[in-house]
Amino acid sequence: MQRIKTFKTLTRAAAAASFLAVQATICIGTVYWAVAATLRMEGTAAIVLAAIFALPSAYLLMVVLRMAYDAETDPANQ
Repeated sequence: MQRIKTFKTLTRAAAAASFLAVQATICIGTVYWAVAATLRMEGTAAIVLAAIFALPSAYLLMVVLRMAYDAETDPANQ
């Protein structure tokens, strides 16, 4: 089956991806804040923790983007 790529489906995919990305960012930020506050991290340690969180976070956002695109352009969902 061929994907349906119209302005409408791509706009919906972008809206779904941005909504889910914001929700994921809020959750990841909350976990980061909780860990940093619990361990009383400041300065360099907090930056290192942020770098540790950055790679899985970027992967999660890419997965969310791909899932939204697949869901919104799938002919079965139209």
